[in-house]
Amino acid sequence: MLERKTKIERALLVGIRHPLQSQLDASESLYELERLVNTAGAQVIATTQQEIKKVDPATYIGKGKIEEITQMVQDYKVESVVFDEDLSPGQNRRLEEATKCKVVDRSGLILDIFAQHAKSKEGKLQVELAQYIYLMPRLVGQWGHFGKLGGGIGTRGPGETQLEVDRRRARERINHIRKALREVEKSRKVHRKKRQDVPVPLVALVGYTNAGKSTLMNALTHAGVLAENQLFATLDPTVRRMKLPSGRIVLVSDTVGFIHKLPHQLIEAFKATFEEIRTADLLLHVIDYSHPMREQQIATVNRVLEELKLNKKPILEVYNKVDLLGPSQATGSGIRISAKQGLGLENLLNQIEEKLSFSFRTLRLKIPYRLSGLVTWLYKVGEVKSRKDREDGIHLKIALSQANEARLRQEEQIKVRAI
Repeated sequence: MLERKTKIERALLVGIRHPLQSQLDASESLYELERLVNTAGAQVIATTQQEIKKVDPATYIGKGKIEEITQMVQDYKVESVVFDEDLSPGQNRRLEEATKCKVVDRSGLILDIFAQHAKSKEGKLQVELAQYIYLMPRLVGQWGHFGKLGGGIGTRGPGETQLEVDRRRARERINHIRKALREVEKSRKVHRKKRQDVPVPLVALVGYTNAGKSTLMNALTHAGVLAENQLFATLDPTVRRMKLPSGRIVLVSDTVGFIHKLPHQLIEAFKATFEEIRTADLLLHVIDYSHPMREQQIATVNRVLEELKLNKKPILEVYNKVDLLGPSQATGSGIRISAKQGLGLENLLNQIEEKLSFSFRTLRLKIPYRLSGLVTWLYKVGEVKSRKDREDGIHLKIALSQANEARLRQEEQIKVRAI
C-alpha cells in the first residue's frame, strides 16, 4: 500500500522595517520568522518586506503593499500569509478579506509551534490557555457573518447568537484551564516545599531559543532531554541532579526558550513554569556565541527577565557553540563552552560553584555522634573544609548557604559558630 504524502502548507512571509530599525535587524527578524514557519511544518515560498513610517490602524500596511501581496498569493499559490508583527483582530480580518488568503501574525505562529511541541499535561494546558487568550478578541472575526442577520424573524427572544455562545464557551474553558493549572501549581509548591525542607541549590538555564540549553543540560546531567537544531524543541521544564567538583549536589532546571517579541499570552500562561526560575539560586544565561545577532538576543532575554522581575537574580553568562567559530573570532570575556563537544564544562562547573559560594558562610560545627547521619547530607549541600572526629563529636569547618545554616540552627544539639 502506497504511503499517503501529507501536503505541506505554502507560506508567504511579510517583514516590516520600522523607522528606527536597521536593515540588518529587520532582515534577521524576517530570517527568524522563516525558521519559525519551518518549525511549524510549513514551507516558505516567498518573502517581501516593507519599510513603514506609520502603522495603518485598519490594515497595518498600506494599500499598495496589500495589492502586491494579493498578487504574490495568486502567483505563488500560497495558503498562508505570515506577518512578522502582531496584528489586531480587525487588521487580521481585513487583510484576509483583501488577500483572500489565511493571514497569521507572529504570536499566532509561535502559539501554533508551542501547541505542536507541548508534551506534558501541564504544558498542553498552558498552551491551550495562551491560545484561548489570543483567540477571544478574534471570535468576532470568526463569526462575522452572523452580524449580517440584523433584526426580524428568528433573531428576537432569549436565544444567543453563535458569537455569544462561542465567547461563553471560551470563557468557561479558560476558567476550567486556570483552575486545572492552579492545581498543578499546588502540586509544584508541594515539591518545592520538599526541596526547601532539604535545601539543595537550584540552577536554572535560561536563554534565547536554540541557544543550546537542552544540549548543555544533557552534557551536565545526562538528562536525555530532546535537543534539536530547531526553535522551541522542548517546552516542558526538566529538573535533574548534578554534582559539582567539590562533591556538592545541586539541581539543574531547563526552561522554555525566550524569543524576540515573545507573546504576552505565553508569559501569562507559563507563569507556573517561570516560578521554577523564581526559586532558583543561580541563573545560567546560555548564549549562542556563534550567532551574528547574539547581542540582540542577549538584550531580548534580559528584557524578558526584567518583565518577569527575575533580573536581580545572580546570573552567569555562558557563551555556547564556540566550536563553530575560528580562534580569531572567539574573543571577549565570559565563560566560553561547547556543550556539544564538551569544551569548557570543567571551568563552567567551577564558576557555578564559586558563584553559589558567594551566599555561603563558613561555620564551625560540633555534631554529636548520634546525629552523624546529618554529616552525609552536609557533604552534599556544603563545602567541607576540614573534619576531625573527637571524643565529644564530629567537628566540621564548612561553608553553607543561609537556608541550610538556618536548618542546622534548629537542631539544639548541634553547636554552630560563624567564623
